[in-house]
Amino acid sequence: MSKRLLLIGGNFAPELTGVGKYNGEMIGWLANNGYDCTVITSFPHYPQWKIQAPYTKSRYWYKKETGYYGHVLVYRCPQYIPARPSGSRRLLMDFSFAISASFQLLLQLFRKKADFVMVVAPPFHLGLLGVLYSRLRKATFIYHIQDLQIEAARDLGMINSPTLIKLLFGIERYILRSADVISSISEGMIQKISDKCGHAVTSFPNWVDVRLFHPLENRNQIKMAYGFASSDTVILYAGAIGEKQGLEAILHVAQQVSHLSHIKFLICGAGPYREQLQQQVRSRELHNIQFRDPEPFDSFNRLLNMADVHLVIQKASAGDLVMPSKLTTILAVGGVAVVTANEHTSLYKVVTANEIGIVVPAEDAQALTAGIMQAVSKRQEHITENARRYALEYLSIDKIMSRMQDTIREPT
Repeated sequence: MSKRLLLIGGNFAPELTGVGKYNGEMIGWLANNGYDCTVITSFPHYPQWKIQAPYTKSRYWYKKETGYYGHVLVYRCPQYIPARPSGSRRLLMDFSFAISASFQLLLQLFRKKADFVMVVAPPFHLGLLGVLYSRLRKATFIYHIQDLQIEAARDLGMINSPTLIKLLFGIERYILRSADVISSISEGMIQKISDKCGHAVTSFPNWVDVRLFHPLENRNQIKMAYGFASSDTVILYAGAIGEKQGLEAILHVAQQVSHLSHIKFLICGAGPYREQLQQQVRSRELHNIQFRDPEPFDSFNRLLNMADVHLVIQKASAGDLVMPSKLTTILAVGGVAVVTANEHTSLYKVVTANEIGIVVPAEDAQALTAGIMQAVSKRQEHITENARRYALEYLSIDKIMSRMQDTIREPT
């Protein structure tokens, strides 16, 4: 008999980046491996921060979808989406989704019981819905944490009220202590979560489909297809363009190397800070930086293979709170990544110990420039070989999901 799983999460397929990508792929894997899955989620909006077609007309009400991965039921719930997200607006967005998802969850209480209810945070307070369902229907509650949202909001200055922060941490502790299985994506985050609740936390890292993302041979032809010369050295940032990335550092580097006409920077993505970043590029007259909209999924492997160097940039304040998911696909294609991470972080330890990239201190534009020049000044075959090998051995979705399946069947 197949097991039934109910997923509650703010992001889901067809979003191609961030949490939505992993939620969609996880449910696809489970559905293909005998699970009967139902999803309560929002309308696709990330990283553009606006509802995407063909959902624009139905975004103000609930929508039921069938046929995802064959037989998965998806319930879309309306929510407020800020065009220019700030700390307060993101709180309102998360709160609005939690309210609308609550009504859908109440309906699920009167339908066939799920054996497992899984909540993916952020938003962290969706865990309250998992607690409610698990208590009323005697289901195993799995709480998976992709991002320590409260710490990130506090450290980035998005929430400044000590009283509000204390209240949010109290709610989070209650959720953690109520969960049967707690999981997260990096050793640093796992340690922080364990310190909060005193419970064991399972490692459930972000994966990559190593069959879809793989090295290609014809890099020069791909470069020309994207409008570059085959002799150009392309430095690529592909991902969300938001506050926690600290992408202003790219502008500094581009200015420092502007005399090297063969070095070109490509920023591919969307987000609330893209327009501001573009304005800065224009005001500085940086002609070696180009912008491109998010790449369609079916050509993303080509885009990654086109680049000579990849940038994985985040602010120092992000610390171990965010494990950049974009690094997994870079590793899968055997890319050379320049990663900003300070020595105390698990990201620094993973990259340096396995020699899968070049690490420089976060928020240090001079160090970033030096790291990029190191990457382009000599061949980095050892990094490309190690990166692909690491992806095959540690980041395969089949291996990670099989381990997670064993864990949820036998919660500690």
